[in-house]
Amino acid sequence: MTLVTLNEKEIVCTLLALALLLFFAFMIGTLFEEIKAPRVVGEIVGGILLGGTCLYAINPDFIGGIFMAYEQEGKVLNIFYQLGLIFLMFLSGYNTKLEVEKKNVSVITLLLVGATIIPMLCAVPLINAFKPWFIGENLNDTSFGLVFMIGIAITSIPVISKIFFEMGIINTNFSNIVLTVATLQDLCLWILLNAATRIATTGKVKLGEMLIVVILTLGLFAIVKLISDHAKVINISTKTISFYSLSFVFLLSICALLTMVGINIMYAAFLVGYVVKAFVGVDEETKGRMDSLGNFAFAFFIPIYFALVGIQLNLLHDFSIVRFALFFAVAFGLETIGTLIMLQFTKLNRQTKINLAVTMNARGGPGIVLATVAYSYEIINVEFFTVLILTTMLSSMVAGYWLRKQQKCDEDIFMNLTK
Repeated sequence: MTLVTLNEKEIVCTLLALALLLFFAFMIGTLFEEIKAPRVVGEIVGGILLGGTCLYAINPDFIGGIFMAYEQEGKVLNIFYQLGLIFLMFLSGYNTKLEVEKKNVSVITLLLVGATIIPMLCAVPLINAFKPWFIGENLNDTSFGLVFMIGIAITSIPVISKIFFEMGIINTNFSNIVLTVATLQDLCLWILLNAATRIATTGKVKLGEMLIVVILTLGLFAIVKLISDHAKVINISTKTISFYSLSFVFLLSICALLTMVGINIMYAAFLVGYVVKAFVGVDEETKGRMDSLGNFAFAFFIPIYFALVGIQLNLLHDFSIVRFALFFAVAFGLETIGTLIMLQFTKLNRQTKINLAVTMNARGGPGIVLATVAYSYEIINVEFFTVLILTTMLSSMVAGYWLRKQQKCDEDIFMNLTK
């Protein structure tokens, strides 16, 4: 068997492209961290600076000579893009903790309804108004409608977790409520996204097939949750290299197999991460290994993924600031209003209700995954892809700044939720 390889010039251009992506993601991501903004937003901006919005528009020959040096370079870079997505979702699954405390059941239920169901239902009448501007080449109304509804109501576990950690409130009742609701919300939205991509692939709405996808998605999560709750940690002494090798084999093979049966690759990676924690445990040695894996992924694959997201955005063309502002107002407004309405039935104080409403708007990683997956399936066009990414970036920044401002005004505001 003979494999086609890249020639020396193509290898050089690929390495230069990766180096530039990583450099811009690192520099701008670090700058955003300095101003207390989510690093992920800075990494996307780093990609934007390389793309048609900035450097490519100024000197297309130079940038194009690096990122479009040969016909298949886009596909080569897409491998790093997909690996970044897989590791992001794997680590999100590994760090997800789904435990509902009895005292919070009522608040969690009402918050889930207010931040997910109400905004999505309110978004339905608006689908046709936005469709002429945002629908993709696939021209599938059902898939577009599902993606539009998801884009209105989605919350990021990784971004919110990082904000809570940096603020020192990660183990408070406030953070537990938000992260539990975000996990349940994401589960619902992954189901809808799986259905949307399946419809886009087949071109038809087959009720029986959709039920199978939904049942399979829910069933897989139920099985994974059951395994995680009852699994016994496998205490096998292995070398660090062997641990990583076996983990990668398991991750990549399961992602491939689940994708073959209609489960989206990002959801598959999330499930693998969730179940791996149950078997390998959280002892100091394993935690150290997973932290090392996370550090490497967040230093290489994941920044490249976000930079590649950014480089595809063109704010000079294929973009309307008016339509972006309109969609952002609708998305932020519906989720905020829906949350506030349902929280009126709780005993939470007024400021906590407002804080929860703003926090649930932090779309972060899942919002970016939604945009990239929907765009890759041609469910949405490049303008809606850009709008979803910018909505994700702006909403995450608003949530982060808002929470820090509230803490600065009152250090105990996230401790006392009912007084």
